[in-house]
Amino acid sequence: MTPPVGAARGQWPDDLLDVAALRAAGQRPLAFREFVIKVHSRCNLACTYCYVYEAADQLWRAQPHSMSQTTAEQVCRRIAEHAERHRPASLRAILHGGEPLLAGVPLLRGLSRALRDRLPAGTDAEVVVQTNGTLLDDDVLRLCHQEGIRIAVSLDGTPEVHDLARRDHAGRGSHARVSAALRRLAAPEHRDVWAGILCTVDVTADPLATYEHLLSYDPPAIRLLLPLGNWTDRPPGRTADPSRTPYGQWLATVFDRWYHAPGPPVRIAFFESILDLLLGGVTRTETIGGAPSQLAVVDTDGALTLSDQLKSAYEGADRTGLDVHRHAFDALLDHPGVVARQLAARGLAAQCRACPVGGICGGGHYPHRYRAGNGYLNPSVYCPDLIALIRHVAGVLRADLDRADGAGR
Repeated sequence: MTPPVGAARGQWPDDLLDVAALRAAGQRPLAFREFVIKVHSRCNLACTYCYVYEAADQLWRAQPHSMSQTTAEQVCRRIAEHAERHRPASLRAILHGGEPLLAGVPLLRGLSRALRDRLPAGTDAEVVVQTNGTLLDDDVLRLCHQEGIRIAVSLDGTPEVHDLARRDHAGRGSHARVSAALRRLAAPEHRDVWAGILCTVDVTADPLATYEHLLSYDPPAIRLLLPLGNWTDRPPGRTADPSRTPYGQWLATVFDRWYHAPGPPVRIAFFESILDLLLGGVTRTETIGGAPSQLAVVDTDGALTLSDQLKSAYEGADRTGLDVHRHAFDALLDHPGVVARQLAARGLAAQCRACPVGGICGGGHYPHRYRAGNGYLNPSVYCPDLIALIRHVAGVLRADLDRADGAGR
């Protein structure tokens, strides 16, 4: 079914999605369950691929460096208000940046406490700090243990690979500092506050060397991220030739190593979700499978925005005109950019709805679908790679099931 539209021409979804018609037809919003809170808008690193500072959107320059205590308290009130109305059993607050540890321990402590103090009975909060790891110290670890905050750290692979892109403003690599932070988190006394590693795929790097290096820290989970890019600004190595699938091949190589490893493998939600979807289950990540988005983002000034990753498309792509000082999170639920991401298959391009693996891919990650002139009603720019990877995983799974079936006869 083609999504209702309100105009014949324009950009999806802002100009074309008729939210009022959808609501009248019974399309109900899904409450937010994940809140990305930008506690600091600057960073001590200058990563070459950063979607905040190096992409099309430069509105960060006008943002307050750090979220004020007043704004932080109002964010907590608005989240509690949203939870009171919708009564989720749990929600997640991700303290983000920039580099969130630049905001300082007092702000992080106060925000975490205020959020949990205000939530209604029956709603639990998971609080996670997403950091580059270079500022992790005793005070931060003490904070995490005392307040029940978990830490996710970005690491892109070996020193040579990581330091190629993730350097500080003086041009110095950050791998040594990140590695030291990960070694501390891996220690028995700190492991319970470690959420895992985030790794942005460098398709020019050896996939197994990258994966083995990540494994060397014994992380509880690894999140593999495809570089942000789209049809107008293609990611590195993703050419117009659909027969070339460098990212699909890179991921398939890591998948085989992960899948066939002896013993319980490290948690990789991207791979787990593809397997679950192939077996009739559901996705565990918004980057594959097309699950409705239930994420909201708050900037340091209190602005309510769409996914901050949309900054990779054009300046203002994540702006909504709403803020926590004047608006409840429920107001954001009716923004076309939120509604479009809650439509599941109805919010996909016709090509995706007709694709044999469309039910597994789900159109891929939403920011990867942008094309100047028509917006986000497109397949992912990684479409060939995703098809190749899904077919590879399906083949591995089918062979495994066939062997198990044969052995049971």
